[in-house]
Amino acid sequence: MGGRTTCLLPALFLLVIPGSSAISGPRAVRGVEQGSLTVRCRYDPGWEPYVKWWCRGADWSSCQMVVKTVRGSEKEVKQGRVSIKDNWKDLSFTVTMEKLRVDDSDTYWCGTERTGVDLGDDVDVTIDPAPTVSISTRATSNANMFTASVAPEKNQRQMPLLGSVHFLVLVFLKVPLLLGMLGAVLWVNRPLRSSRGKPQENQQPPCSSTLSREKDPQTEEKGIFLRQ
Repeated sequence: MGGRTTCLLPALFLLVIPGSSAISGPRAVRGVEQGSLTVRCRYDPGWEPYVKWWCRGADWSSCQMVVKTVRGSEKEVKQGRVSIKDNWKDLSFTVTMEKLRVDDSDTYWCGTERTGVDLGDDVDVTIDPAPTVSISTRATSNANMFTASVAPEKNQRQMPLLGSVHFLVLVFLKVPLLLGMLGAVLWVNRPLRSSRGKPQENQQPPCSSTLSREKDPQTEEKGIFLRQ
């Protein structure tokens, strides 16, 4: 009898103190500021309908309750930035913390209610600050090297663009201008060619032709004398 009682004491001791094997969670988890974090805690068969909870504080006896499920339900429950959902088939429940802050870092407990002392297991949660862009000489030099290597490619991309712009200017501005100037020259020269090709009606014959056509009395008399 005494030996049987001695064997039962360790099992009873596990059921009434934190960190019992009936429920377990990860030893530690990490998250990043402004991100989200999910913690999965598992329990033994038979604890499915019991209330599961998530509390904060290193001291088990005085930890602050953050969120807990409804007894006999797997429905997700949300409290502020933290939600909890039970999964009886998987024998586990998950706790999700959103919009993390650096001051969320602390010791938490995943546990389940029961008659007497609840069961729970502690989880260390660490939230790291969001990464910031640091300006240094090395970073600046790397940026300069990157800019120098990219510059030729940028110039190569700009050259076709400039060529296309020049082509558009040539088509829509220079070509019509040249055509207009050519048309003007042709229009101005057209009357000159017509005046050269067709003599004007009022144009008088040259003086030499007029003089040649006039009769010289003396020449006429000589001609008459010779004919006689």
